[in-house]
Amino acid sequence: MNQTGVRAVAGVRGGLQADRIAALRAQIHRLEAPDSSVEIQPDVDVLGVPESLSSLLPGGGLPRKRVTSCAECAALVVDLVSHVSAAGGHVGVVAWPDLSLAQVDEDGDLSRVIVVPDPGAEPWAVTGVLCEGLDLVVHRGVGKLSPTRARPVLAKVRGGQAALLTVGTRLPGTAMDIGAEVVAVRGVGRGVGRIRGVDIDVRVATTGAPPQRGLLSCGARPERPHLEAV
Repeated sequence: MNQTGVRAVAGVRGGLQADRIAALRAQIHRLEAPDSSVEIQPDVDVLGVPESLSSLLPGGGLPRKRVTSCAECAALVVDLVSHVSAAGGHVGVVAWPDLSLAQVDEDGDLSRVIVVPDPGAEPWAVTGVLCEGLDLVVHRGVGKLSPTRARPVLAKVRGGQAALLTVGTRLPGTAMDIGAEVVAVRGVGRGVGRIRGVDIDVRVATTGAPPQRGLLSCGARPERPHLEAV
């Protein structure tokens, strides 16, 4: 897939920070309202995820208005973006310029994805704006944000409707941690073929609940999709 076309969805590659934020707000307003097909579990404010992953998560999905930390596993993140956009939700991806969204083009809806590969000097300000109006926001960064710097970001998260997924970075008060590691690649033979899918060992940790672990298949599924609890 032509990654230049994907980045053009964001429309905010240059200009001052205030101009970027204004452009993002305008684009959010232009997006149609999220469809009722976005999966929400009864009486729990969560964002729906692939069925094979939902059994590992408290409430069956990613908590809205809260932060989830995720391992830097591109296959898992792209699978989440595909699922949410296909279900009618809107997604933002911040500061991950080399993330390939080819699977989203096949299995999801790219018109519902805002990509900001270069958010400038204040990437968290961009993420905060996206959290005001989208369903899922993925922020890739480095290190841990201090409580002082995190405070305005968390206020935006609580005031919006998004589930914020941080990758490679961490915010104080993170609600859930998702560990992920690719353990098998499908579709590649001895020197031939192409990757059609991967199996990911997923580990979920939340406060006040026992850790969960399972095997998640992403991409082209095997004949019998599976999630094996460990």
